[in-house]
Amino acid sequence: MERSCMGERYLGCGSKGEEIILNGTPGNALGAYLDGSNIVVNGNAQDAMGDTMNAGSITVHGGTGDACGYAMRGGEIYVRDSVGYRAGIHMKAYKEKLPVLVIGGRAGSFLGEYQAGGLIIVLGLGFEGKGVVGYFCGTGMHGGKIYLRTDTEPQDLPEQVMVSEATEEDMQAIDRYINSYCDKFNVEKSVIENSKFYVLTPNTKNPYKRLYCYN
Repeated sequence: MERSCMGERYLGCGSKGEEIILNGTPGNALGAYLDGSNIVVNGNAQDAMGDTMNAGSITVHGGTGDACGYAMRGGEIYVRDSVGYRAGIHMKAYKEKLPVLVIGGRAGSFLGEYQAGGLIIVLGLGFEGKGVVGYFCGTGMHGGKIYLRTDTEPQDLPEQVMVSEATEEDMQAIDRYINSYCDKFNVEKSVIENSKFYVLTPNTKNPYKRLYCYN
């Protein structure tokens, strides 16, 4: 199905087995509860895209508003440009499902807040030498991983979050998602793979790491 849109909410919600192409700007909650359909947006998306997504994929040839991928527990989201605040919060892996959120630009504050599982990858394209995330990244994080493409180690992270330079094994784990991003948006992979990445994970030495608070 292909259609034009201009602010309509709830497009594709809960759908499975559909191929949906949207030309324009869909409204809030695009693909909420998505259960296997593939959605392509030729434009920007608004808030709460992929809310509680279970399976399928959403590809945005632009940027998104706030709360992208909220509580998603499966499927893949690819955003060519940047996302707003609170992207990927409450993400969780469910049984064999692994939610993946790939952001081509930068992410606003509270990225991965309360993250319990899955992968968030921020490529920072166009933001080289600048901060690729806002404030309070990973606050309350107690599972999953956040990958940041940046030359400098991110600062001012919550105490329960550990940061390390990505190893070869780390990069192999996300190679397929970087390939997908490059294929979808016609980006030269060499621009990305020759860069430094940092990985954020919960601090396993912290006995209170599962609490949603600083400790």
